Amino acid sequence: MKRLVVLLALVLAAGCGNPLAGGGEGGASGDIIIGASDVGESLLLAQIYAGALRNAGATNVTVRPPVGSREVVVKALQDKSLSVVPDYSGNLLRYFDKETSATTSQDVYAQLRQKIPAGFEVLDQAPAEDKDLLVVGPQLASSGVKTFSDLGKRCGELVFGGPGQWSSRWKDKIKSLYGCEFKEIRTTDTGGPVTVAALKSGDVQVADLFSTSSTIAANGFVPLVDDKNMFPAQNIVPLVARGTLSPSETAALNRVSAALTTQQLTELNVEFTEKKRNPLDIAEDFLARNNLKS
Repeated sequence: MKRLVVLLALVLAAGCGNPLAGGGEGGASGDIIIGASDVGESLLLAQIYAGALRNAGATNVTVRPPVGSREVVVKALQDKSLSVVPDYSGNLLRYFDKETSATTSQDVYAQLRQKIPAGFEVLDQAPAEDKDLLVVGPQLASSGVKTFSDLGKRCGELVFGGPGQWSSRWKDKIKSLYGCEFKEIRTTDTGGPVTVAALKSGDVQVADLFSTSSTIAANGFVPLVDDKNMFPAQNIVPLVARGTLSPSETAALNRVSAALTTQQLTELNVEFTEKKRNPLDIAEDFLARNNLKS
């Protein structure tokens, strides 16, 4: 995945000049500077946003290469060196309100709009989500493990693989909600090839992947139903530096959100990660397919 991100960063730089060389100050100069985190999906969404804004008449749109973590992105929006970034509703809410207990899509978005600090705004959220999933192999699923509640009864005999922050974020939560204490928790990677390989080989029996990952269907993995909503909703939502977009530009991004489904987002990721297509072409095809071109 890191290699893909570096590759995409180079493509973006090639397609948009050298946006790291300076000259754009977001809303302060009238430019629209679109940023993204260092995840390939975020960069694809940034290109879709840029295309939609250009189709709406904006002539001053630049996509920056990856700008890093949410902390870096938020700071850049504060000083308006960025204008807009694609984000995820649940993680964004938890960034601004660490005590939130909201989990459903509607509740997360409602609280996010309440908790968003001055100087920011969130536009309409998309139906599309990219959220954590616990997945298992077909053999375990066929033995009756279909939900997190089913899993809770078997955790003591199973090895889990996932990101390094799993224990601090979810170990206590899954125990309290589902009575799940894994036999062993192994750090693999964050929904990437190491996790996939470990689950495929049987080194782990349960893994944390993401809902738009093309590797789930490709490997016959089975997502489990989070029947008590442990993981919060993670709808795609544009995070904007207030005052940097016009009403027509805001409306253009809202139309993108309305059109974007989880299935489409999964297909976009397949186009990029599996078929190695140019992200600019992927974005253009999405906009044309959803009647978002001028």
